[in-house]
Amino acid sequence: MLYRHGDVLIAPVDEIPQTRRKLQHTILAHGEVTGHSHRIEDNKSADLFESPTELFLHVKAKEATVIHEEHAPIVLPQGYYRVWRQREYSPEEIRIIRD
Repeated sequence: MLYRHGDVLIAPVDEIPQTRRKLQHTILAHGEVTGHSHRIEDNKSADLFESPTELFLHVKAKEATVIHEEHAPIVLPQGYYRVWRQREYSPEEIRIIRD
């Protein structure tokens, strides 16, 4: 199953890379345009990790809720996830979509 929360995509994975760094926050994506961010509502329910090229989320609790001021919340069950920003293609370049 693939979860979509605005311009953020979240997909379950079996494990997260060994080469990673635990982040001190659970912000999945900062909103450059609005200033709002896609984030885990209760940061005790999950850990966010950064690998050299990607973000990974470990939902430690039974579930974790992803929130953003402009989108309905979504609930992720316990497990591991890859997190990335949706991109769009144009003939000039591939761009990350921004809220």
